[in-house]
Amino acid sequence: MRVALFVTCINDLLQPRTGRAVVTLLERLGVEVGFPEEQSCCGQPQFNTGYRHATEPLVRRFDRAFREYDYVVTPSGSCAAMVRDNYPRIGAKAAAEGRGRELAEAAALAVPKTYELTEFLVDVLKVEDVGAYYPHTVTYHPTCHGLRMLGLGDRPLRLLRHVKGLELRELPGAEECCGFGGTFAVKNPAVSVAMGADKVRHVLGTGAEAVCTVDNSCLLHIGGLLTRQGAAVRPVHIAEILAGTEAGTEERPTTDRAEGGPPTDRSARGTGTGDSGRGTEGGGR
Repeated sequence: MRVALFVTCINDLLQPRTGRAVVTLLERLGVEVGFPEEQSCCGQPQFNTGYRHATEPLVRRFDRAFREYDYVVTPSGSCAAMVRDNYPRIGAKAAAEGRGRELAEAAALAVPKTYELTEFLVDVLKVEDVGAYYPHTVTYHPTCHGLRMLGLGDRPLRLLRHVKGLELRELPGAEECCGFGGTFAVKNPAVSVAMGADKVRHVLGTGAEAVCTVDNSCLLHIGGLLTRQGAAVRPVHIAEILAGTEAGTEERPTTDRAEGGPPTDRSARGTGTGDSGRGTEGGGR
């Protein structure tokens, strides 16, 4: 099978090591991973702000970039949900407006083959023990798009429970939004911060060394609030945990974070999505 990595804007621009972790993990499981450089933003910031027509070229671009692949795997529940839930709506609207079925056909091709990482591991590869090693206490925050739109359920938890050395701590109020919401955080900053403060309080209450999600957009928000409190809890994407092995170099949770976000990899180069845009996953939360 031909598998492509859809890295997303946030990962490409701010957390490139998450994309590298996905490749490391999948290749360890015997999957050959492609990276079409034509890929760009999924269009979520534009669509969630009401610019549906401005999103349409990005739907076409997604189709061109990934058309030849059997599966598209992304370390973002938010962007996977954009493709699977909103691309069909965009295509249907365009057809209803008498502008042809090109977008609807592009969406029909994209939807069934686009998977969030943990979905792909559990549902396609049929694996829960990926041979990972992460000897730390971890709490898991289920992000809204993964929880409500993709229906990830306990897939991420099943994967984490098989990680050697990892002690999983239950997060109180886990299903409550962290308050990011992409453009929501920009338009309603006070509410966003208040919601994030509740989430951080619950994270700290677990006593975990790290907080993990399937979306780096949410981790930027949670990590920023943790940083401002001087907390020694590391925000870490689930791909980075699953990519770790005893034989590899294991990075200990640390407070060495950039202002307002999770740890940065200063030596890393981006994964190179070209014109991926400067926006974030507009609705990730």
